[in-house]
Amino acid sequence: MWLLIAFIAVPLIEIALFIQVGGAIGLWPTLLIVVLTAMAGTSLIRNQGALALNNLRSSFNDLRDPTEPLAHGAMILFSGALLLTPGFFTDALGFLLLVPAVRHAVFVYLRSRVKVQSFSSHPDQRPHSAAQSDIIDGEYHEISETKRQTHPPSGWTKH
Repeated sequence: MWLLIAFIAVPLIEIALFIQVGGAIGLWPTLLIVVLTAMAGTSLIRNQGALALNNLRSSFNDLRDPTEPLAHGAMILFSGALLLTPGFFTDALGFLLLVPAVRHAVFVYLRSRVKVQSFSSHPDQRPHSAAQSDIIDGEYHEISETKRQTHPPSGWTKH
């Protein structure tokens, strides 16, 4: 239901803002602002994305929970899509998501709404259950070390 409201409300807000800004400053300055925000947003996203990728790599190297760097990277990617979408409302939301404090607040809110069962960075720290035992059933066949002849001698060598 919220997605339907967003798909209806966002274009209506964008159209209203284009009419208001275009009426106040004119068509060409309005279009110039839209193009400049897309270019500035692309540059900011490149820098913020590189920082988020470095944070993600360091969390993997230090065996820390990568949830927050992944969430920040996803929000930076989403802000990039918002900034490339022409419009003032989507640009404002995109620039807001590029602010690390805003991303952290969104992450804290989303983390409070999602319940994670467990997380372990070491596989040997898994809880043991009756289904997980140290016994492995298997079959084996003994292989002899003697070589068997697979074809007759060629006649070029002596035996």
